[in-house]
Amino acid sequence: MAVSQHDPAQPGPPRFLLKRVAMAAATAFLAINIWTGAPLLALWVGSQVVGKTVLSMKAVFVVVIVLAVLVYAMALALARLNAAYDRLIGRPPPSGRLSWMRSMGAADEPDVHYRVGVSALEQIVMASVYLAVICFVVWFLFLAHYSFGG
Repeated sequence: MAVSQHDPAQPGPPRFLLKRVAMAAATAFLAINIWTGAPLLALWVGSQVVGKTVLSMKAVFVVVIVLAVLVYAMALALARLNAAYDRLIGRPPPSGRLSWMRSMGAADEPDVHYRVGVSALEQIVMASVYLAVICFVVWFLFLAHYSFGG
């Protein structure tokens, strides 16, 4: 199967645009739900399994397991979406280890992200992380109303 060499800066056929928009929408959905939907669903499943009003270790265990499975599945789906997007736009796959997993001695190795830039899907995930951190900080500083030391 040939890889299409499509320049993302060029409009190209409508099917490329439609696929790119669908992949961006799926990425945005997963990136937002990894912070919101997965924890809420895990809490709901934990509450349905236990069915009590008192917190138990069984409920905590169920919530942690369900959350771990959901986050792993969503992260795997994000990685596959990003790989499919890279193939669609003709971006070369990363060679070797990811840049954030390399040792400091390997800092001089060439990296695909420096040659071709950050993809749109990666920008969507980064924006969702920034938004999640900003929302947490705003909630903690202004809405949580904790009394420190008193």
